Amino acid sequence: MAMKIEAMKADMKVFDGEGGGYYAWSPSELPFLSKFQLGGGKLVLHPLGFAFPHFSDSSKLGYILEGNCTIGLVAPGSSEETVVVIKKGDVLPLQRGTVSWWFNNGDTDTTVLFLGETTRAQVPGEVSYFFMTGMQGILRGFQSDSVKKIFDLDHKEVEDILTSQQGVVIVKLRKGIQFPNPSPPTGKVYAPIGTPEADVVVKGGGIINSLTEMDFPVLVGMGISARFLRLEGKAMLSPSYVVDGSVQAIYVAKGGGQIRVVANEGKPSFDGDVVEGELLIVPQFFVVSMTADEGGMEIFSAITSSKPIFEQLAGNLSVWKALSPAVLQSALNISPELEELFKSKNARSLTIIPPRC
Repeated sequence: MAMKIEAMKADMKVFDGEGGGYYAWSPSELPFLSKFQLGGGKLVLHPLGFAFPHFSDSSKLGYILEGNCTIGLVAPGSSEETVVVIKKGDVLPLQRGTVSWWFNNGDTDTTVLFLGETTRAQVPGEVSYFFMTGMQGILRGFQSDSVKKIFDLDHKEVEDILTSQQGVVIVKLRKGIQFPNPSPPTGKVYAPIGTPEADVVVKGGGIINSLTEMDFPVLVGMGISARFLRLEGKAMLSPSYVVDGSVQAIYVAKGGGQIRVVANEGKPSFDGDVVEGELLIVPQFFVVSMTADEGGMEIFSAITSSKPIFEQLAGNLSVWKALSPAVLQSALNISPELEELFKSKNARSLTIIPPRC
């Protein structure tokens, strides 16, 4: 029996306050998250919103859906802070255990999508966060006498450190506060993914671009990569699947359209309309095709491989082009004339199919 796939928005409110909020996909509502050990959420920072320094139990990709953000990063095992400013369309890999803080010093909301793996998380299908400060900060879990002894502080200093910050998770800061400038570049920390200089560009159809271990060696240890698809109005993504057994977390970043996912029994596990903000999980080897609505569609995907291999079901790189005539005629039970015509239709690249007049 084919597995049934669902498309859902991040409706679980983890936190919501004056500075912003965090919303997640619940594995109880989207069971494929726990089944395939994936997790996802969305961070929304209002102007002057500040997310406290924290780390998580999962490696993930942060994709800026809108706005821009100043981010501080301290990698595991490092005592140096790296500060970056990233904007809409940028992707930032975050290893588990990396400490980060996020600040929106712009005039509009910043929204960040997080998709990642939860193979070593406390709860499969969920990303758990550990905050350094605030009412849920780690230090508050220790007795004041312990903090006093550890840091060699007096009683008043300890009380100020433990209790002065009454906020939780995200707060709104006062105007005029000056955060650090971006650090001097010492290597690639983030990268844009929706640029015109993409891996695949089809005039009138759209683009496909990827960020893999070739772009970020850190992804090898994280075991994930990113893929971006932009389809113009009524354009179609030809059916494809990941041949290395990777699972895809597919998020509709803009617009909408139709997605069909076909399982090993030749029956669709998902065949329906999708809209902006919805996420669906595609199991390994399932074949996916997409068609954009009139207004087009943008898709951001996290894949459980640092260097995934996609196989097309149509076009000059497909299995139809590779099979010998007798095999193809016998497999499809068709005439030599139809076999020859069918093969000729697969003589060019069919990754993205522009709308036909």
